[in-house]
Amino acid sequence: MAKLNVKKVKAALGKGPLKGSARPAGRTFEGGVGYGRDAKSELFLLAVTNMVGEQTFYEAAGERDERFASLVRTVAVEDPDWTARLLGWLRTGANLRTASIVGAAEFVRGRLAAGATGDNRAVVASVLQRADEPGELLAYWISRHGRAIPKPVKRGVADAVRRLYTERNLLKYDTASHAFRFGDVVDLTHPVPAAPWQGDLFAYALGRRHRREDLPVPASLGMLAANERLRADGAAVLLDSERLARAGMTWEDALSMAGPGVDKAALWTALIPSMGYMALLRNLRNFDEAGVPDGVAAGVAARLADPDEVARSRQLPMRFLSAYRAAPSLRWAQALETALTLSLRNVPELSGRTLILIDTSGSMNSGFSRDGTLRRWDAAVVFGIALASRCASATIVSFSGHTTEFRLRKGESVLRAIERFRAEGHFHNGGTATAKAVRERYAHHDRVVILTDEQASFDTSVDSAVPGVVPIFTWNLAGYRLGHTPLKMGRWTFGGLTDAGFAMIPLLESGRDGQWPF
Repeated sequence: MAKLNVKKVKAALGKGPLKGSARPAGRTFEGGVGYGRDAKSELFLLAVTNMVGEQTFYEAAGERDERFASLVRTVAVEDPDWTARLLGWLRTGANLRTASIVGAAEFVRGRLAAGATGDNRAVVASVLQRADEPGELLAYWISRHGRAIPKPVKRGVADAVRRLYTERNLLKYDTASHAFRFGDVVDLTHPVPAAPWQGDLFAYALGRRHRREDLPVPASLGMLAANERLRADGAAVLLDSERLARAGMTWEDALSMAGPGVDKAALWTALIPSMGYMALLRNLRNFDEAGVPDGVAAGVAARLADPDEVARSRQLPMRFLSAYRAAPSLRWAQALETALTLSLRNVPELSGRTLILIDTSGSMNSGFSRDGTLRRWDAAVVFGIALASRCASATIVSFSGHTTEFRLRKGESVLRAIERFRAEGHFHNGGTATAKAVRERYAHHDRVVILTDEQASFDTSVDSAVPGVVPIFTWNLAGYRLGHTPLKMGRWTFGGLTDAGFAMIPLLESGRDGQWPF
């Protein structure tokens, strides 16, 4: 390789946002060379991969959650503006509910402990985007820090309550399964109603919480009144689609009311027009098992594949894979393929030759979704294949202790390719010989992309497995403390499998600095 070309490549490389030491800081769990990160970088990588309360292969749930809470408290004092933006983005950009809620609580905790003032209230309000989340934040605070709830938390929750508490949301989320009901939240935070009808709603929620059997529905709450009348009329009216919508009837409640005597296909047909996108996505199996007519199913499929609906839903690509696997009928396949592709719209087209390494070691068999249907290696495969489909030339390699190449077929859908990856035995379930895999499979590629938990085994450094002028982009799927490459020019680590991260590849290669996604 000519020296002039080397210099040009070096000059073109931009800087990524993550920072860390250029020298090893310890060993990974598998014994490989491990590089540390600064507090912001460690927090970011952990935040976008942390399903709070979940075990990981190498780190117990309690230890992981405490590391997350401690990092939030530390960085909230060091750089409150950055931390506030991170937490808001976690909820609305990365769509990670629990991590953002826990993060907001610990943000306030850390700031108050340090005697720091500021708009802690706004940070709390920013992460509460669904009507059950004010109760979740209060439940977390009390379980973790006791019943003395500071004013910034109360006021931030109250701000969110004014925005989120509606008749429809009370019917959907104010259920006996929640320890903190709407009435508890109102009682603890004393929100000021945004309008007279909301004042009536608050009073009604308090009455429900205290089990007042004679509680009348205020005249201002028409949906609650319609719901009460529908329930009084019984299962016979559950097939009236318009009445279901006016009564804000959830599909869960309708199924519970219906019992075995109501035709399930007719019931789902009545419910579908008022169901949200996520509810449709998670009930495809139920639609099939009930025998929903093809005409109704076609309408559902059209909504699933609608670009605006996909954008508003903010579903990650893995959710469509999960739905595809759960649904027994192939009538949803094209819609789910379209939706998955739309959710990956920011994955860039990459020129040149790209080596894509997908970690299928044993630790990548850890859960990636709460329902257990997706593993970390499933998520890696989704993005590895999606990225490869946009490359001018891509080599896809599955690795653990050994490597196998997966070849895309021309015109093959992403979902079909993902299923073929599994069927052909590319999930190895062995060790994590990352550097060995890079050395074996690198053949003058223009870049290397690795999707992994970074727990490389004892071997030569991943950093030195290719020439320094060849960029290595690592996607960290677990957020462990130490990584397999130093954070320096030409060696970038990203967290969180969203398509926005992949858009950083051409930016960094063109010499423009990659920025935080918030």
